Amino acid sequence: MSRLKTIKPELATGAARVLLESVQERFGMVPKMMRVMANAPAVLDGYLSWSSALGKGQLSAKTRAQLALAVSQVNASDYCLAAHTAVGKMAGLSADLIRDSRCGTAVDPRVDALLRFAHKLVDARGHVSDEEMHDVRAAGFDDDAIVEVVANVALSIFTNYLNNAAATEIDFPKAAELKLVRR
Repeated sequence: MSRLKTIKPELATGAARVLLESVQERFGMVPKMMRVMANAPAVLDGYLSWSSALGKGQLSAKTRAQLALAVSQVNASDYCLAAHTAVGKMAGLSADLIRDSRCGTAVDPRVDALLRFAHKLVDARGHVSDEEMHDVRAAGFDDDAIVEVVANVALSIFTNYLNNAAATEIDFPKAAELKLVRR
């Protein structure tokens, strides 16, 4: 059971109601994470805006899902792992790609570099080295892409922390158990 209120869309009022109705129209459901965010409509609005803006960037939906899986695994966010596993499948990720992403690796060397960089961002709280910046650039990513990676990592950290703090009830199929050996 969630430690924060999970706002029922039909009982919401004001801005929360408008936002939750837009989520329902857009996704055909209102995930419990967004019902928790609706406690503070400004937060839900900000989340939806930020997520939508990143969807217009240069990183593909598949790559964004892989980043979210990698960060959610590091932060042990069961809710986000379940949600991003479902989203990843919709974006075309196979079970192997989902597992690899959670491990912070990928067969594609460019995505592998991004996932490694994402892990370093989380582990070092953003204080990455010149060498780590060089490595992601050497994989073919420019400053625009690097800024998008940092933004996607930060958005994932926000949702991971919110769901971990709230103990949001998982409303997606649970992600498979995974035992990791961090590199």
